Amino acid sequence: MMLPLIAFTGRFQPFHCQHLEMVQFALQRASKVLIGITNPEDKNYEYHPSSSHRHLAESNPLSVIQRQQLIEAALSEDGILGSRWRVIAFPLDRPGCWPSLIPPRTPQLVRVFSAWEREKVRRFEAAGYPPLVVDGDSANRLSASDVRHSMRTTRQVPASVPPGAREWLGRWLITDTGTDIGVFHGG
Repeated sequence: MMLPLIAFTGRFQPFHCQHLEMVQFALQRASKVLIGITNPEDKNYEYHPSSSHRHLAESNPLSVIQRQQLIEAALSEDGILGSRWRVIAFPLDRPGCWPSLIPPRTPQLVRVFSAWEREKVRRFEAAGYPPLVVDGDSANRLSASDVRHSMRTTRQVPASVPPGAREWLGRWLITDTGTDIGVFHGG
């Protein structure tokens, strides 16, 4: 039975192929996926002991608008109809505002690799959003930190970024016009 809606959240710094896999996974189970961009503000990131880097500015170089562009470009390039997904800013650290963004009891898709994802599962359960947990294979985990590191060291967008998003990142890399997004400069 197809669910009406599944939510999938992440920082998407940047959106990469395993993120796209999770959206595809959600769309096999639901008519629509709501993609929530966490850490949507450009400051005031909250530290959590299970993730030593998610609150650091250098781990969050892309604005919420840039991340939205990457996600939309990747999904469009993948041929996923726009009527099947929506991208929103989602302040993960403020559960009191979740019901105004995502309907209560909407399943939350979480691929669990580490203590941080287990913490997300705990937060969703506590707020009444049933987690849909997918066990992650640590040996094959792709991290956005690795993508950013690869881009800084090679000044190329790796194949681990899906088409559409890869083109946007490539444009930003080539132009690098003083509006530094931080991806390529030590961040």
